[in-house]
Amino acid sequence: MKEAKSIWMDGKLVDWKDAKVHILTHTLHYGNGVFEGTRAYKTDKGMAIFRLQEHAKRLINSAKIVAICPTFTQEEIERAHIELLKDNQFNSNVYLRAIIYLGYGVMGVYHKNAPVQTSIAAWEWGAYLGDEGLEKGIRVKTSSIVRNSTKSLFGKAKAVGNYLNSQMAKFEAIECGYEEALLLDDNGMIAEGSGECFFIVRNGVLITPPSDSVLESITQDSVIQIAKDLGIPLERRNITRDEVYIADEAFFVGTAAEVTPIYELDSRVIGSGRRGEVTHKLQNAFFDVVYGRNERFAHWLTYIK
Repeated sequence: MKEAKSIWMDGKLVDWKDAKVHILTHTLHYGNGVFEGTRAYKTDKGMAIFRLQEHAKRLINSAKIVAICPTFTQEEIERAHIELLKDNQFNSNVYLRAIIYLGYGVMGVYHKNAPVQTSIAAWEWGAYLGDEGLEKGIRVKTSSIVRNSTKSLFGKAKAVGNYLNSQMAKFEAIECGYEEALLLDDNGMIAEGSGECFFIVRNGVLITPPSDSVLESITQDSVIQIAKDLGIPLERRNITRDEVYIADEAFFVGTAAEVTPIYELDSRVIGSGRRGEVTHKLQNAFFDVVYGRNERFAHWLTYIK
């Protein structure tokens, strides 16, 4: 990770090296906290945060789901993102990580007496799955680990504890020689990647699973809206693993992953084995949007002035 100048912590900018928490921080021991990943892009008009309002709102909503009362409003969190970027004066694209967590003060499973703390960090970061992955695609493995069931955890919260599931799936995939994992839900339908939403293309139709058991993805919503603008037919429905094997194209989307093609799943080549035509079209359109080259979606960008 490339270190930056400062991190925003509970209303103050703190030197990167001094942004520390106590070893008895409640979230560290019991896994209750919520976070957001947001990107800012170096556009021709300056640095711009992509869909800041939606990410800040989801952070607040996630906290509500896991019974944490935020100490900052959505608007204050949005302003903090801007303040942080101004202070760090980054020269290239940036990833921002906001987190609401339970700090030091009490121990034990009951969490409501623990102090609530909020931090935002940012650093320069390129393609999550590699620049080559954006162009040529990646190899993916269906995980033996099932996505957290809605019977046991809250899929609509971007909660810290939910990501142990993702860690183990990603670990398994990489140890088996793949680059990413694809998780099924407890009904055997495709849920998502370890940190991405999933799309396939069949006969010119873009297909993506519903958000029944997973996070309501902001990037997935963005791609859906861009696809509609481009006139690409779209279906939201369940997808089985074997349908992916015979799909024409497949790709992941997410704040970190952006739009990353998948050329192989479980040693089955997807389509032609390279980035497909629809994927490429959506990828180009997505980057036009985040770099401020499409006025139709200019409202998704918050410029740092």
